[in-house]
Amino acid sequence: MAAEQASKKARPKSGKTVTVEQIASPHRRPADQQQTLIGLGLNKMRRRRTLEDTPAVRGMIHKIRHLVRVVDDKA
Repeated sequence: MAAEQASKKARPKSGKTVTVEQIASPHRRPADQQQTLIGLGLNKMRRRRTLEDTPAVRGMIHKIRHLVRVVDDKA
């Protein structure tokens, strides 16, 4: 188990990031969309977060693409 945790820590970060901004309110939206916003670290209008560009984050952005916009895509 300790070797498993060590291998997780040893993974190199890709260095790619994506910045998203919340552009719409989560009011009157399904609960899963509200929770996705919270998972991305957004909860108020015009808030921005710079996140690691992973398939999981891209999937979350795609799920709530009507509530957020991608501000910056850095490689």
